[in-house]
Amino acid sequence: MRRLGPWLMAPALLVLVLLAVVPIVGALWQSLFHETAREPARWAGLENYARLARDPEARNSLLFTLQFVGTSVVLELLFGLATALVLHARFRGRAWVRASVLIPWAIPTVVASWIWRYIFDDYSGVMTYVSDVSWFASPFWARTIIILADVWKTMPFTALLILAGLQTIPDELIEAARIDGAGPWRRFKEITLPLLRPAILVALLFRTIDAFRVFDLVFVMTRGKSGTSVLQYQGYKALFDQQDYGMGTAISAVVFLLVATMSVIYVRTVPSRLLEADR
Repeated sequence: MRRLGPWLMAPALLVLVLLAVVPIVGALWQSLFHETAREPARWAGLENYARLARDPEARNSLLFTLQFVGTSVVLELLFGLATALVLHARFRGRAWVRASVLIPWAIPTVVASWIWRYIFDDYSGVMTYVSDVSWFASPFWARTIIILADVWKTMPFTALLILAGLQTIPDELIEAARIDGAGPWRRFKEITLPLLRPAILVALLFRTIDAFRVFDLVFVMTRGKSGTSVLQYQGYKALFDQQDYGMGTAISAVVFLLVATMSVIYVRTVPSRLLEADR
Protein backbone atom coordinates (compact mmCIF):
# COMPACT_ATOMS: atom_id res chain seq x y z
CA MET A 1 0.00 0.00 0.00
CA ARG A 2 2.90 2.34 0.73
CA ARG A 3 4.29 1.72 -2.74
CA LEU A 4 0.90 2.50 -4.28
CA GLY A 5 0.61 5.90 -2.56
CA PRO A 6 3.17 7.81 -4.69
CA TRP A 7 1.62 6.47 -7.89
CA LEU A 8 -1.83 7.65 -6.81
CA MET A 9 -0.41 11.11 -6.05
CA ALA A 10 1.55 11.33 -9.31
CA PRO A 11 -1.30 12.65 -11.54
CA ALA A 12 -2.11 15.48 -9.11
CA LEU A 13 1.58 16.35 -8.73
CA LEU A 14 1.99 16.35 -12.52
CA VAL A 15 -0.92 18.78 -12.94
CA LEU A 16 0.52 20.98 -10.18
CA VAL A 17 3.92 21.07 -11.88
CA LEU A 18 2.43 21.88 -15.29
CA LEU A 19 0.05 24.59 -14.05
CA ALA A 20 2.13 26.19 -11.29
CA VAL A 21 5.81 25.28 -11.25
CA VAL A 22 6.50 25.49 -14.99
CA PRO A 23 4.95 29.00 -15.42
CA ILE A 24 6.78 30.28 -12.34
CA VAL A 25 10.14 28.96 -13.54
CA GLY A 26 9.42 30.33 -17.02
CA ALA A 27 8.63 33.79 -15.66
CA LEU A 28 11.75 33.82 -13.48
CA TRP A 29 13.83 32.78 -16.50
CA GLN A 30 12.29 35.46 -18.73
CA SER A 31 13.06 38.12 -16.13
CA LEU A 32 16.74 37.50 -16.81
CA PHE A 33 16.38 38.74 -20.39
CA HIS A 34 15.93 42.16 -21.90
CA GLU A 35 13.03 41.90 -24.36
CA THR A 36 10.61 44.46 -25.75
CA ALA A 37 8.09 44.57 -28.59
CA ARG A 38 10.76 46.17 -30.84
CA GLU A 39 13.85 44.30 -29.65
CA PRO A 40 14.54 40.57 -29.62
CA ALA A 41 15.38 38.88 -26.37
CA ARG A 42 18.99 39.14 -25.17
CA TRP A 43 20.59 37.94 -21.98
CA ALA A 44 20.54 40.58 -19.26
CA GLY A 45 21.19 38.63 -16.08
CA LEU A 46 20.12 40.70 -13.08
CA GLU A 47 20.05 43.94 -15.07
CA ASN A 48 16.24 44.19 -14.89
CA TYR A 49 16.36 43.86 -11.11
CA ALA A 50 19.12 46.47 -10.92
CA ARG A 51 17.03 48.85 -13.04
CA LEU A 52 14.08 48.16 -10.78
CA ALA A 53 16.12 48.99 -7.67
CA ARG A 54 17.27 52.28 -9.20
CA ASP A 55 13.79 53.30 -10.35
CA PRO A 56 12.28 55.79 -7.84
CA GLU A 57 8.76 55.02 -9.05
CA ALA A 58 9.30 51.32 -8.38
CA ARG A 59 10.63 52.08 -4.90
CA ASN A 60 7.57 54.23 -4.17
CA SER A 61 5.35 51.42 -5.44
CA LEU A 62 7.08 48.98 -3.10
CA LEU A 63 6.68 51.35 -0.15
CA PHE A 64 2.98 51.86 -0.81
CA THR A 65 2.52 48.11 -1.29
CA LEU A 66 4.04 47.48 2.13
CA GLN A 67 1.98 50.31 3.64
CA PHE A 68 -1.16 48.94 2.03
CA VAL A 69 -0.51 45.40 3.28
CA GLY A 70 0.35 46.44 6.84
CA THR A 71 -2.50 48.93 7.30
CA SER A 72 -5.28 47.02 5.56
CA VAL A 73 -4.50 43.67 7.21
CA VAL A 74 -4.38 45.20 10.72
CA LEU A 75 -7.66 47.08 10.19
CA GLU A 76 -9.34 44.01 8.72
CA LEU A 77 -8.30 41.91 11.71
CA LEU A 78 -9.53 44.49 14.23
CA PHE A 79 -12.85 45.21 12.50
CA GLY A 80 -13.27 41.57 11.56
CA LEU A 81 -12.82 40.51 15.19
CA ALA A 82 -15.34 43.12 16.39
CA THR A 83 -17.83 42.13 13.68
CA ALA A 84 -17.43 38.42 14.45
CA LEU A 85 -18.12 39.05 18.14
CA VAL A 86 -21.32 40.92 17.26
CA LEU A 87 -22.45 38.24 14.82
CA HIS A 88 -21.74 35.53 17.38
CA ALA A 89 -24.05 37.11 19.95
CA ARG A 90 -27.65 35.98 20.12
CA PHE A 91 -30.16 38.60 19.02
CA ARG A 92 -33.29 38.81 16.93
CA GLY A 93 -32.63 38.88 13.19
CA ARG A 94 -29.08 37.56 13.53
CA ALA A 95 -29.33 35.49 10.35
CA TRP A 96 -30.29 38.55 8.30
CA VAL A 97 -27.46 40.60 9.77
CA ARG A 98 -24.94 37.86 9.00
CA ALA A 99 -26.12 37.69 5.40
CA SER A 100 -26.00 41.47 4.96
CA VAL A 101 -22.47 41.72 6.37
CA LEU A 102 -21.23 39.36 3.67
CA ILE A 103 -22.57 41.52 0.81
CA PRO A 104 -19.35 43.58 0.33
CA TRP A 105 -17.30 40.40 0.12
CA ALA A 106 -19.70 38.93 -2.45
CA ILE A 107 -19.41 41.99 -4.72
CA PRO A 108 -16.72 41.58 -7.41
CA THR A 109 -13.64 43.69 -6.69
CA VAL A 110 -13.96 45.66 -9.93
CA VAL A 111 -17.57 46.58 -9.11
CA ALA A 112 -16.61 47.57 -5.56
CA SER A 113 -13.79 49.72 -6.95
CA TRP A 114 -16.20 51.54 -9.26
CA ILE A 115 -18.55 52.17 -6.33
CA TRP A 116 -15.78 53.81 -4.31
CA ARG A 117 -14.56 55.74 -7.33
CA TYR A 118 -18.09 57.03 -7.96
CA ILE A 119 -18.30 58.23 -4.36
CA PHE A 120 -14.93 60.03 -4.32
CA ASP A 121 -14.42 60.95 -7.99
CA ASP A 122 -12.79 64.38 -8.35
CA TYR A 123 -15.37 65.59 -10.88
CA SER A 124 -18.66 63.82 -10.25
CA GLY A 125 -18.21 62.06 -6.91
CA VAL A 126 -20.84 62.35 -4.19
CA MET A 127 -18.28 63.20 -1.50
CA THR A 128 -16.59 65.73 -3.79
CA TYR A 129 -19.92 67.46 -4.38
CA VAL A 130 -20.69 67.55 -0.64
CA SER A 131 -17.24 68.55 0.67
CA ASP A 132 -15.75 70.32 -2.38
CA VAL A 133 -12.50 68.37 -1.87
CA SER A 134 -10.55 66.69 -4.69
CA TRP A 135 -9.98 63.42 -2.88
CA PHE A 136 -7.93 61.55 -5.47
CA ALA A 137 -5.73 64.58 -6.16
CA SER A 138 -4.24 64.25 -2.66
CA PRO A 139 -1.75 61.38 -2.21
CA PHE A 140 -2.77 60.99 1.43
CA TRP A 141 -6.49 60.76 0.73
CA ALA A 142 -6.06 58.68 -2.42
CA ARG A 143 -4.04 56.08 -0.51
CA THR A 144 -6.43 56.20 2.44
CA ILE A 145 -9.47 55.66 0.20
CA ILE A 146 -7.86 52.65 -1.49
CA ILE A 147 -7.01 51.11 1.89
CA LEU A 148 -10.52 51.76 3.24
CA ALA A 149 -12.06 50.29 0.09
CA ASP A 150 -10.03 47.11 0.57
CA VAL A 151 -10.98 46.93 4.25
CA TRP A 152 -14.67 47.36 3.38
CA LYS A 153 -14.45 44.72 0.67
CA THR A 154 -12.52 41.97 2.46
CA MET A 155 -13.23 42.55 6.17
CA PRO A 156 -16.31 40.25 5.98
CA PHE A 157 -14.04 37.39 4.91
CA THR A 158 -11.88 37.92 7.99
CA ALA A 159 -14.98 38.17 10.16
CA LEU A 160 -16.28 34.91 8.70
CA LEU A 161 -13.06 33.06 9.56
CA ILE A 162 -13.01 34.45 13.10
CA LEU A 163 -16.73 33.71 13.52
CA ALA A 164 -16.02 30.09 12.61
CA GLY A 165 -13.39 30.07 15.36
CA LEU A 166 -15.83 31.58 17.86
CA GLN A 167 -18.34 28.84 17.19
CA THR A 168 -15.79 26.18 18.18
CA ILE A 169 -15.40 27.63 21.70
CA PRO A 170 -17.57 25.63 24.14
CA ASP A 171 -20.27 27.71 25.79
CA GLU A 172 -19.57 25.85 29.04
CA LEU A 173 -16.19 27.58 29.39
CA ILE A 174 -17.71 31.05 29.05
CA GLU A 175 -20.55 30.19 31.40
CA ALA A 176 -18.19 28.73 34.01
CA ALA A 177 -16.05 31.87 33.92
CA ARG A 178 -19.15 34.04 34.28
CA ILE A 179 -20.30 32.05 37.30
CA ASP A 180 -16.84 32.42 38.85
CA GLY A 181 -17.26 36.18 38.65
CA ALA A 182 -15.21 37.01 35.55
CA GLY A 183 -16.47 40.11 33.76
CA PRO A 184 -16.94 40.44 29.98
CA TRP A 185 -13.48 41.88 29.37
CA ARG A 186 -11.73 39.23 31.47
CA ARG A 187 -13.71 36.44 29.79
CA PHE A 188 -12.68 37.81 26.41
CA LYS A 189 -9.04 38.27 27.39
CA GLU A 190 -8.51 35.02 29.28
CA ILE A 191 -10.73 32.59 27.34
CA THR A 192 -12.06 33.87 24.03
CA LEU A 193 -8.94 35.53 22.63
CA PRO A 194 -6.48 32.67 23.38
CA LEU A 195 -8.86 30.11 21.86
CA LEU A 196 -9.36 32.36 18.83
CA ARG A 197 -5.64 32.49 18.07
CA PRO A 198 -5.75 29.70 15.43
CA ALA A 199 -8.57 31.41 13.50
CA ILE A 200 -6.87 34.80 13.74
CA LEU A 201 -3.59 33.40 12.47
CA VAL A 202 -5.29 31.71 9.53
CA ALA A 203 -7.09 34.96 8.65
CA LEU A 204 -3.79 36.82 8.94
CA LEU A 205 -2.13 34.31 6.62
CA PHE A 206 -4.76 34.54 3.88
CA ARG A 207 -5.20 38.30 4.00
CA THR A 208 -1.49 39.16 4.05
CA ILE A 209 -0.72 37.00 1.04
CA ASP A 210 -3.74 38.30 -0.86
CA ALA A 211 -3.01 41.96 -0.03
CA PHE A 212 0.42 41.75 -1.68
CA ARG A 213 -1.36 40.97 -4.97
CA VAL A 214 -3.66 44.02 -4.96
CA PHE A 215 -4.30 45.36 -8.44
CA ASP A 216 -8.00 45.89 -9.20
CA LEU A 217 -8.54 48.70 -6.70
CA VAL A 218 -5.59 50.74 -7.95
CA PHE A 219 -6.32 50.10 -11.62
CA VAL A 220 -9.97 51.15 -11.45
CA MET A 221 -9.81 53.96 -8.89
CA THR A 222 -6.60 55.88 -9.62
CA ARG A 223 -4.56 54.17 -12.36
CA GLY A 224 -1.58 54.56 -10.04
CA LYS A 225 -1.79 58.35 -9.84
CA SER A 226 -1.19 60.45 -6.69
CA GLY A 227 1.36 57.98 -5.34
CA THR A 228 -1.01 55.01 -5.31
CA SER A 229 0.90 52.73 -7.67
CA VAL A 230 1.59 49.26 -6.26
CA LEU A 231 4.02 46.64 -7.54
CA GLN A 232 1.34 44.70 -9.40
CA TYR A 233 0.21 47.83 -11.24
CA GLN A 234 3.84 48.74 -11.95
CA GLY A 235 4.28 45.34 -13.56
CA TYR A 236 1.12 45.80 -15.59
CA LYS A 237 2.41 49.10 -16.98
CA ALA A 238 5.78 47.60 -17.86
CA LEU A 239 4.19 44.65 -19.65
CA PHE A 240 1.28 46.26 -21.49
CA ASP A 241 2.00 50.00 -21.73
CA GLN A 242 5.76 49.97 -22.19
CA GLN A 243 5.86 46.41 -23.61
CA ASP A 244 9.05 45.77 -21.66
CA TYR A 245 8.58 42.07 -21.05
CA GLY A 246 11.79 41.55 -19.12
CA MET A 247 11.04 44.34 -16.65
CA GLY A 248 7.40 43.28 -16.32
CA THR A 249 8.29 39.71 -15.45
CA ALA A 250 11.02 40.96 -13.08
CA ILE A 251 8.42 42.95 -11.15
CA SER A 252 6.12 39.93 -11.11
CA ALA A 253 9.03 37.85 -9.81
CA VAL A 254 9.60 40.36 -6.99
CA VAL A 255 5.92 40.14 -6.02
CA PHE A 256 6.13 36.35 -6.14
CA LEU A 257 9.24 36.32 -3.95
CA LEU A 258 7.57 38.64 -1.41
CA VAL A 259 4.47 36.43 -1.28
CA ALA A 260 6.57 33.26 -1.11
CA THR A 261 8.66 34.71 1.73
CA MET A 262 5.58 35.66 3.72
CA SER A 263 4.08 32.23 3.05
CA VAL A 264 7.19 30.47 4.36
CA ILE A 265 7.23 32.68 7.46
CA TYR A 266 3.57 31.97 8.17
CA VAL A 267 3.84 28.25 7.41
CA ARG A 268 6.74 27.97 9.85
CA THR A 269 5.05 30.19 12.45
CA VAL A 270 1.37 29.27 12.31
CA PRO A 271 1.71 25.54 13.15
CA SER A 272 3.79 26.28 16.25
CA ARG A 273 1.30 28.93 17.36
CA LEU A 274 -1.54 26.49 16.82
CA LEU A 275 0.20 23.94 19.01
CA GLU A 276 0.69 26.55 21.73
CA ALA A 277 -3.00 27.44 21.53
CA ASP A 278 -4.01 23.79 21.88
CA ARG A 279 -1.99 23.24 25.05
